[in-house]
Amino acid sequence: MSLFLRRLEPFRELRDIENRLHQLSSKEGESNVAAFTPTVNTREGDYAYHIEVDLPGVKKEDIHVEVKENRLTISGERKVKEEVKEEDYHRVESSYGKFERSFTLPDNVDAENVDASTNDGVLEVVLPKKERGTSKKIEVK
Repeated sequence: MSLFLRRLEPFRELRDIENRLHQLSSKEGESNVAAFTPTVNTREGDYAYHIEVDLPGVKKEDIHVEVKENRLTISGERKVKEEVKEEDYHRVESSYGKFERSFTLPDNVDAENVDASTNDGVLEVVLPKKERGTSKKIEVK
């Protein structure tokens, strides 16, 4: 009677699955288009609402900001291409990711004066608040 000892590897199946998924996602001829969900921070100031969106690797011309029917939509596409050239080696890796985030605007947003700017991979959208109406005392007749 012979006894075979087998080494216990509890994470082997997970590694195998991960390797198979990696092989499927990197098949030649297929593009690496993936959903890209940027991080968003919002805050309210005295005179405006501020939305900051982390968009590393996204060019200014690939970002679209639109206000339509009391809704702010921020969309775009991240295109990353990494190329390594060495004496006997050449590698190019590309990945693409599209994103879209929408926000319902509060009633007091001045949609005509929304401002958007980008700096160091962060998009900031400033949504100014409408001026509060002045009160007027009404004489009762």
